[in-house]
Parts: sequence; C-alpha cells; structure tokens
Amino acid sequence: MRIPKDTLVIVADGGGARLLRNVGGVFDHALEQIGTLSPQNLDDDGPAGSIPTETRGEEIDEATFAKQLANHLNALALKNGFEHAVLIADPQTLGQIRPSLHGQASERLLAEIPKNLTNAPIPDIVRALS
Repeated sequence: MRIPKDTLVIVADGGGARLLRNVGGVFDHALEQIGTLSPQNLDDDGPAGSIPTETRGEEIDEATFAKQLANHLNALALKNGFEHAVLIADPQTLGQIRPSLHGQASERLLAEIPKNLTNAPIPDIVRALS
C-alpha cells in the first residue's frame, strides 16, 4: 500500500485509539506513535444517531467514543493537521466512525482497514499496511 511520509495512522477500537505517523517511505513504512486518545465524559456526550433500547451500556460507551474520535479527526482535518490518513479499526468501530466524518476528513483517508490492532505492537501494524 502506498502511504506517503507523514501520513497519520489511526488505530482504534471502542475503548481507545493510538495515533501514529509514517516516518518512513511510501513503501517502506516506519511508524512512530505520536499520541493516544481515550474516551472522555461519556455520560455527557452520547453516541451519534439513535440507539436500540436493548443496547448495553458498554456498547453505548464504545459508540460514543467512536463519535468522539470522528470529531477529533474532523477538527484536525479542518485545521490541516494531516494531509493523508489511514484508519485501522474493528469493523463495528469503523462503521460507527464513518458517518460522523466531515468531508474534509473523509477525503484525506487513503484506506480503511477493518482489523482490531489497538493493542498490537507497531511491527504488526506496519505489516497490516503492506
């Protein structure tokens, strides 16, 4: 996969996200962790969209974090905080993030990878990008 230098790589699940940057080449990826995100004020925020009545509290929290992550990416994109990005998340989280992304953030996504690699070592994440 072609991933330009300085591409933002977001590795997320419903409980947190790691932000990495490609410090390597287009085909010779080398990732450096630049930050993490964790859920904030889940009771005050709430998930996007409607929620079935039988939804568990944990599922609501995960959906709320997905919305928070999308909002963070939107803010970064609108401030030109990244030119390109790759989003790696489990399929459910990807599905929750996607509809909340602003057009500016969506346009900068080079790829979405449906895998849960949040706790994986960086070499495993690099392999997923290949």
